[in-house]
Amino acid sequence: MPIRPENRWLYPIDWRQLSITVRFERAGARCEHCARPHMRRVAHLGDGRWWDADAKCWRSTRGRRIVLKGGFALAAVRTTYVVLACAHLDHDPGNSASANLAALCQRCHMIHDAAEHRWQRWWNVFRRRAIRDMYEDPRITRERLAKR
Repeated sequence: MPIRPENRWLYPIDWRQLSITVRFERAGARCEHCARPHMRRVAHLGDGRWWDADAKCWRSTRGRRIVLKGGFALAAVRTTYVVLACAHLDHDPGNSASANLAALCQRCHMIHDAAEHRWQRWWNVFRRRAIRDMYEDPRITRERLAKR
């Protein structure tokens, strides 16, 4: 996912090289949490279990080989195109230590950042309400609400 222009200054100048090193040299072009391969279309069941075409086996959400007991419905199988991103494990873009970076697929990255995204959503709503309260006339707001 591209870095927003307003956040670009938070990242080190050599971020692109760091990201490439983590994703391809250290992680071997696979997600470090679930082992999904970079730039490949992967079949999955929607709950994290996915088909590893190279090893010809199903894998768990953590990338371990599993056996599907009881089978599965073919209609439940979906496909996704995997793209690795370099993620900051502590959510601090200024901390680019190797131990703080991980190569994650979209699914693992979204799961890892879920709490941060919830907080950001809350903050944006709070900020918008505060701005509205500062600049809108409360009488107009009451009149609008009364019309509904």
